[in-house]
Amino acid sequence: MLRRYEPAAAGVIQVLRLTPRNHEGQYVIGWRIDVSADVRLHAHEDAFGNLTHVFTAAGPFNALSVKVDGEVETQDTNGVVRGAVERFPPNLFLRDTSLTQADSRIRDFADDVRAADDGDVLACLHALQERLHDAMTHEGDASPAAPTAAEAFAQKRGAARDTTHIFIGAAHSLGIPARYVAGYLSAAGSADTIAEDAGHAWAEAFVPGLGWVGFDAVNCICPTDAYVRVAIGLDALGAAPVRGTRYGASDETLAVAIKVDQ
Repeated sequence: MLRRYEPAAAGVIQVLRLTPRNHEGQYVIGWRIDVSADVRLHAHEDAFGNLTHVFTAAGPFNALSVKVDGEVETQDTNGVVRGAVERFPPNLFLRDTSLTQADSRIRDFADDVRAADDGDVLACLHALQERLHDAMTHEGDASPAAPTAAEAFAQKRGAARDTTHIFIGAAHSLGIPARYVAGYLSAAGSADTIAEDAGHAWAEAFVPGLGWVGFDAVNCICPTDAYVRVAIGLDALGAAPVRGTRYGASDETLAVAIKVDQ
């Protein structure tokens, strides 16, 4: 990740959610974060149990880069997430945000899906994933300003972030807890797999008797061993890989490149 500032920034404070955690099907062998400035990374856990690193950098500087290298061993668990840090009961993830709030069109869409599932939550979620995959046109990497779920659904297009927000809003309207997941996806070996340059996003929904299950509506699959789960939140802002602020009246541009080898 490279940020450029024009004119030079007087300083920045950044929060990084770039480090995955171990859970069943995912083991972090090694992970390293390097920042171009002379800073100290302070490790914390946020409210959702995500590993975070906070740093302050004093300028002036025109550019700041963050480089992450790591190796993760993964196994296919058919999308079921077990052994992850869970700070809250599932019902907390019925809470909407301004980005995931369903409007009448999303609620009607979700109700149409539920009408054919005979009350089976897992079947409903798979059908929701399939219907949303067919309804949305993928639009590449996400723009800096995220549209709401309602706005993205009205346009029937968006990035993985936007489709995930719609899935969450639709699940909430059906009374199913759902949350946002930020991570990485290897597209190696599959010409049909969509993996965005700035990272990938998908949802997790809670299924009674099974637990949290991942759903990637962009690719219409549950996460496999090609996925690396990094952070969760109520929406893209809560699970954002990088958030922060800068000091000084400067314009900021961001460039992100991710390479995932499998």
